[in-house]
Amino acid sequence: MLSKMKLKIRNSENFALFLIMLASIIVISVFLPQKFLTLINFQSMTSQFPEYGLLALAIMLAMITGGIDLSVVSIANLSGVMAALVLVQHGPAESAGTPVGVVILLAIIAAIVTSIVCGLINGLVITIAGVPAIIATLGTNSLFMGIAIIVTKGHGLQGFPEEFLFFGSGTVLMIPMPLIIFILAAVVISIVLNRTKQGFNMYMIGSSPVVSRFSGIDNTRVLIKTYMLAGLLAGIASMIIISRVNSMRPGYGYAYLLLGVLIAILGGTDPAGGRGNVLGLTMAIVILQILQSGLNILGFTPFFKKFIWGLILILAMVIHYLRENGQGRRLFRKFSRGLRKRLDTRVTGKE
Repeated sequence: MLSKMKLKIRNSENFALFLIMLASIIVISVFLPQKFLTLINFQSMTSQFPEYGLLALAIMLAMITGGIDLSVVSIANLSGVMAALVLVQHGPAESAGTPVGVVILLAIIAAIVTSIVCGLINGLVITIAGVPAIIATLGTNSLFMGIAIIVTKGHGLQGFPEEFLFFGSGTVLMIPMPLIIFILAAVVISIVLNRTKQGFNMYMIGSSPVVSRFSGIDNTRVLIKTYMLAGLLAGIASMIIISRVNSMRPGYGYAYLLLGVLIAILGGTDPAGGRGNVLGLTMAIVILQILQSGLNILGFTPFFKKFIWGLILILAMVIHYLRENGQGRRLFRKFSRGLRKRLDTRVTGKE
């Protein structure tokens, strides 16, 4: 019964997001048809969001369990630095007879291992040390960023193999490679959440950690796996980031944290835990990317866009609060009664 109720809520939220997404596309297409409805613009849009889309997936996973991961950007930075350190050695490696493919593979392994270890650290601090997720990941956010700065001494790393740049700027059948990577990751995460024991346990912990513990679920193991998976997604995002710009400097993507949290909440993820799905998050990404594309075409500054993202996040949280506390419908009914009363007063001329 409870699962059916959650499914009904999820479907209603996804349908509302679909309508918002459709309305956004129609409005932007009507007002900016010559600049928005072009193949170049769509390719640009689909190649821009995958890195922060992956970070949003990572944040969503942590939120489903009732936590949050504020360190995903720093994990991506540190993972990118470790991969970049390997990639900048491709020249000497080639001269020593090492194929460039091996260098790229080692760089990917370095990024993935680093990101998983960072996720493991988050999970251990939260579960073993008992530190609240928001405090733990806020601390590790600074820790991982500090390590990245120490390793690079604050300098940028650049000069990667041309073959590696395919991850960030290549296309397959006119489809941007970053979009393909995001779709594959989204499908895998959807399967994990809906078809595996790990996903079921994550929803259970988010709904009630006490009930899940008494149900025989090992909360510690599930949470550690969750934060390791979130770290892995951040590591994959780092590959797209550094291959797109052909360089790496600690601090890349610092604005993605706000976007990631915004996308997760707008996509229907409950900050208190127990609810969230990949489809809703994907539609939230599309909505924000359409809005961002429209703002770019209209020439708005990055500072104004940050203001818009913050405003949308606040509104999303307010709406979520009203909906969860059953106040949304009451406010709507009160507004409707007041509006009808005003209209009746104007028609009849009586107070």
